Amino acid sequence: MQIFKMKMQNILEQIQELSEKLFVETIRLRRKIHQYPELSEREFVTARYIYNTLKSYGIDSHLHLNDTAVIATIEGRENGVMIGLRADIDALPIEEKTNAPYESVNKGIMHACGHDVHAASLLTTANILQQTRDMWSGKVQLFFQPSEEKYPGGAIRMIKAGLMDENIKAMLAMHVSPELDTGKVGMKEGKFMASTDEIYVCIKGIGGHAAVVHSLANPIMITAHALLEVDKQFKAMVPDEFPTVFTFGHIIGAGKTNIIPNEVCLEGTLRTFDENWRKEAHKLIKKTIVKVAAEHGGTANVRIVTGYPVLCNDANITRWSEEAAKCYLGDDNVLEIPSRMTGDDFVYFTQQVPSLMYRLGVKIEGKELNLHAPDFDINETALKHSPGLMAYLAVNLLSKLKTNG
Repeated sequence: MQIFKMKMQNILEQIQELSEKLFVETIRLRRKIHQYPELSEREFVTARYIYNTLKSYGIDSHLHLNDTAVIATIEGRENGVMIGLRADIDALPIEEKTNAPYESVNKGIMHACGHDVHAASLLTTANILQQTRDMWSGKVQLFFQPSEEKYPGGAIRMIKAGLMDENIKAMLAMHVSPELDTGKVGMKEGKFMASTDEIYVCIKGIGGHAAVVHSLANPIMITAHALLEVDKQFKAMVPDEFPTVFTFGHIIGAGKTNIIPNEVCLEGTLRTFDENWRKEAHKLIKKTIVKVAAEHGGTANVRIVTGYPVLCNDANITRWSEEAAKCYLGDDNVLEIPSRMTGDDFVYFTQQVPSLMYRLGVKIEGKELNLHAPDFDINETALKHSPGLMAYLAVNLLSKLKTNG
């Protein structure tokens, strides 16, 4: 046991040293990827850049999914178990407003969710694992995944394409968190990220001149009634034990001050942490909106696009990773964090093997920045330890899985 502890301590110190040594290079990687963002299913330049970078580290990789995904495998000094590490690489249709020297050059496209950080960090993790491969046993498969932001997502496409090695026993992924202090990470066992469904509603009535509104079935007024009633019914039915978000964020009623439109369209989201309640909520939303529309002389079409399922972090993988992270960062820098109403298609990997998604603190002091916002940026100091942390979590996980069968 003492020899094992000394061995892990040696690996930890070597990884920490490399992570700090490669800090400036990791920043360069992140800024390069950030400056040339690409939308989901169009990550051609990003994937090729990742491929070439891995090649420069002596790591063979392959392009997949129409050259938008990159897969690579790193082997340790001897055979053992195999795990996977994933980073998403796509950007969002947002016009950047950071005024950073590495601001996006692709108009209307921005890395506003930190996928540039995920990709750059995993590249350096790969570099560290490659340089220390004589110190650990087993295999690590790297997934640079496209299209996390666009349903059905790149994860399920990679899995269905047979790109996930059948020998993988566990997976790890990291996501930035602007609300977490830089230098800290957050982990949560069990249900961590919500299911994500999209709701599309079209309410039709009778449009015309606003002066003769008494003879019309005004779809705007019908929509108002429907929104109030579905909100009332939903709040009465939602179980207290399951955090749930049900809201509409987009409404289109293309009339004027004196013109009543023929239809009103709504777009919204439903997010929760229980699959049975999720199904019941779908029924409730459809039934209520259709009923209210009919009662007021209109019709309603409700379409719900079932999105990502609830993401659950495996208990053992989370516990082992928490212990390893505390060794790497110190006890005070590893936090237990609450569940999030956001979703992620990493969930499809978690349905294949025991997995963990954890959060990396990237907070910029004095600024309140949010994901998916045009002014989003990170404290790049986080890149000093994030690649090494994932490398150490991977090596620790390989050891734990080997020991625990």
